[in-house]
Amino acid sequence: MRGRLAGGARRLAGLWLVPVVIAVWEVTTRLLEDTDFPPPSTIVTSMYELWFSGPPSRLFFTDEAIGNILPSLGRMFAGWILAAVIGVLLGVALGRAPVATQYVDPLIQLGRAIPPPLLVSLFALLFREELRTQLATIVFGVIWPVLLNSIEGARSVDPVQVETATVFGLSRRQQLWRIVIPAAAPKIFAGLRLSLSLALILMVIAEVFAGSDGIGYQLREAQREFETPIVWGAIVLLGVLGYLVNSLFVLAESRLLVWHRQATRAT
Repeated sequence: MRGRLAGGARRLAGLWLVPVVIAVWEVTTRLLEDTDFPPPSTIVTSMYELWFSGPPSRLFFTDEAIGNILPSLGRMFAGWILAAVIGVLLGVALGRAPVATQYVDPLIQLGRAIPPPLLVSLFALLFREELRTQLATIVFGVIWPVLLNSIEGARSVDPVQVETATVFGLSRRQQLWRIVIPAAAPKIFAGLRLSLSLALILMVIAEVFAGSDGIGYQLREAQREFETPIVWGAIVLLGVLGYLVNSLFVLAESRLLVWHRQATRAT
């Protein structure tokens, strides 16, 4: 308990630089009076009026927030979950089949080398539907960290543990759930965490190029209308969302992998 409190205190103490940067930003931009670089107070005011000035019954969300922020988050998580399921299942299967991995490894390396934003137009031609195009962009871009980490995690399972399980009569399914998945879990979670950050980025890119709503769409429209505070507000919002999503994932990871940390300390 004391360790957790001390860790939380250290994290809070490390945030002292944030208000300093904001204060310097505020003073500097007001002195420069450059419309392309508005002060933080102007950006926050624009964000409040556009997204967070709604009634309390809707948690202060405006129509713009409900019509753009929530759909963006829905697409991001849908694409991430789909990529996670496919990546983990395929990665574990390939990790336990070295021969098959050798055959498909060139295809994996080729696929992960293709920049996902370049495929937005191709996906739009293939699917001819906005949501499918966006989901395909997100899934294609975020599946590789999950797939590669799952392969590596399943491949690195101690053979002695597998042989021992075989001696004790555990079936392959039992070995998978009791030995392979737990042993590969730390690497799988590392891939999931990285892919979650990529999902946020690709969600915005997909909405900018193939969207009629969402944060990326609002960012594009604000840029076209030269509404600089809204452009900056969208950027700040994405940064805050990325920080919150990552923090929640780290919290969930620490709870789910507590056994791994305890085993590491014991050794």
